[in-house]
Amino acid sequence: MTGNETRALLVCGIASSLLYAAMNAFIPLLWSEYSVTTQTISELSAVGAPTRPVWVITGLLYSLLYAGFGWGVWKHAAGNRRLRATGVMIIAQGILGVFWPPMQQRGNEFALTDAMHIAFAIVTLVLMLMTIVYGAMSLSPAFKRYSIATVVVFLVFGVLTGIESPGIAGNLPTPHIGVWERINMAAIMLWVLVSAVALLRDNRAGIAVLDPQEA
Repeated sequence: MTGNETRALLVCGIASSLLYAAMNAFIPLLWSEYSVTTQTISELSAVGAPTRPVWVITGLLYSLLYAGFGWGVWKHAAGNRRLRATGVMIIAQGILGVFWPPMQQRGNEFALTDAMHIAFAIVTLVLMLMTIVYGAMSLSPAFKRYSIATVVVFLVFGVLTGIESPGIAGNLPTPHIGVWERINMAAIMLWVLVSAVALLRDNRAGIAVLDPQEA
């Protein structure tokens, strides 16, 4: 694979974050009763939700772009085993996104798809956390500090989201769950965008990304 092809794959990281931001900005406008403050992102793709068709289509594109970014990270990593592991985890998240099972809308009986949705979410969140950690150990000290800050945001707002999440199944009020989750996801999308830009700069400059254990 040429350097230009690797750069094109790394650009997919930027495109995926911008697409996800656009999805969250515009798709909720298609559902007048939806609240970005009190409802989760997943409810936009819930079974029977009016926004499900458009979310599924754009979500598939997002997943493919994200997996493409992971492939670019893997190719760019060369001998850096940690960065290669980062690429593999990103690819895994992209693949999971293609097959993500939908949740039921609030007030409906808990179904198998709800259980699968929760399982996919847990696996994806763990992979996201590991991706940031491994990515932080692979690049510059400044990026490492930025990644630590991202992990803090990820954990704090992940916990706040988790505290309110039982209210979804019980059809109870979740006054701020949409805010907490969106802050959490914004931090992740920004990290992906920043990491893609950093890798693109290295790629253009022809900088070899060495494994710290082998440097």
